[in-house]
Amino acid sequence: MQDIANWIDGHKGEFEKALCDWLRIPSISTDPAFAPEVRRAAEWLMTRMSQCGLEPQLVETNRHPIVVASTPPVPGAPIVLVYGHYDVQPPDPLDEWATPPFEPAIRDGKVYARGATDDKGQCLTHLLSAGAWLATRGKLPVQLKFLIEGEEECGSGSLQELLAGKYDQGEPWTRRLAADIIVVSDSSQYAPGKPAVTYGLRGLSYFEVRLTGPSQDLHSGMFGGAVTNPANALCRMLATLIDSSGRIQVPGFYDDVVELSAKERAGFAALGFDEAAFRKGLQVDATTGEDGYTTNERRWARPTFDINGLLSGYQGEGSKTVLPAKAGAKFSFRLVPNQDPAKIEAAVRKHLQSVCPPGIRMEIIARPGAAGSMVPRDSPFMSAAGRAIEAGFGTAPVFIRSGGSIPIVNQFRSLLGCDTLLLGWGQEDDNLHSPNEKFSLADFHRGTQTSARLWDELSRVKC
Repeated sequence: MQDIANWIDGHKGEFEKALCDWLRIPSISTDPAFAPEVRRAAEWLMTRMSQCGLEPQLVETNRHPIVVASTPPVPGAPIVLVYGHYDVQPPDPLDEWATPPFEPAIRDGKVYARGATDDKGQCLTHLLSAGAWLATRGKLPVQLKFLIEGEEECGSGSLQELLAGKYDQGEPWTRRLAADIIVVSDSSQYAPGKPAVTYGLRGLSYFEVRLTGPSQDLHSGMFGGAVTNPANALCRMLATLIDSSGRIQVPGFYDDVVELSAKERAGFAALGFDEAAFRKGLQVDATTGEDGYTTNERRWARPTFDINGLLSGYQGEGSKTVLPAKAGAKFSFRLVPNQDPAKIEAAVRKHLQSVCPPGIRMEIIARPGAAGSMVPRDSPFMSAAGRAIEAGFGTAPVFIRSGGSIPIVNQFRSLLGCDTLLLGWGQEDDNLHSPNEKFSLADFHRGTQTSARLWDELSRVKC
């Protein structure tokens, strides 16, 4: 492996330039106005794949294209599917960025730009490592299949359609993408200097509620107390979803929740979580959540409820004594493995209908959700990943769960019949989905080295 490691070290400058070039493309998938830029990001990826020695294909969809590529089969070795996404979140609020979100800036060894860690930087490490193998050895020890989509940040609709057969071209895509293990780098290390393998993800159930009262905004002095105020109603209704001890109050919500085992709780405790440093990094004076659980247990392995956005009434400078005609909120539940998003949706709808007051018309919109997922920790693929990370980062990884959601992981399990290795090179403070998103260039290069070692380690797993 030394020849490959040396080759990667010798191309660090080129790799950083390539990353910055990709980050300059504002591939915001949620906003139709950026559709040409999303396509440009896919085309950039196609070009880079070709430069690495691959033969990519652009799969056209009804929305944003999907990029696929494959290396030749290797008899007796596993087939590895690498999944990632080239689309990014909107950069708002723009005034909180120290430098423009699509003009990559390097400060203190980190690159700042939207998409730096989620997911362009992490995704690129696997492509670069494949290119390193092809440049030095002429072939890879496993067959790699790349599947890079452009809609992860808006629900992966086109990828779901592809897996369901909508874009089949002769041979079904589920057969063309068949693999023994999937590799995804869209998560984080446990802490600086503590790389991790993530074996569990939470799921997601997301809603928007819209309340309408009178036909127009009213004078609060003339009509307040006689007409139901949609903003007041919204606050009361949202407050019924959770109590002061952090328990969600939707009837039946906890029916399928599997409690943490004593062994798993002990494993979390052994990680040495620094609560004070956690609070300091977030600039908060306390942590809160469901009673009876630690911070890591709450954010990784317990269900939660959060209001994600609120809209109602007068938002301008000064005062305006208005009784608003409308009010709305976006809110979500993070789910744990075994909870069914469809059951949660039905229960939430029933609960909100039961607490909606007279004088209010309500509309509930459920956004695409996902179930949680778990990967067996005793898998030989897990062991191979651990060895690769130890070689690339110089220290053995810890095994953690993540509070985030990667909806496509469960669909891969059900449609392709294989598990996913979640190997994150980023850090939790990389500001994913927030202003000043960043990615350590040292971790970018360590991730590339680890990825190159991973293909070697996985080639030794007997399927």
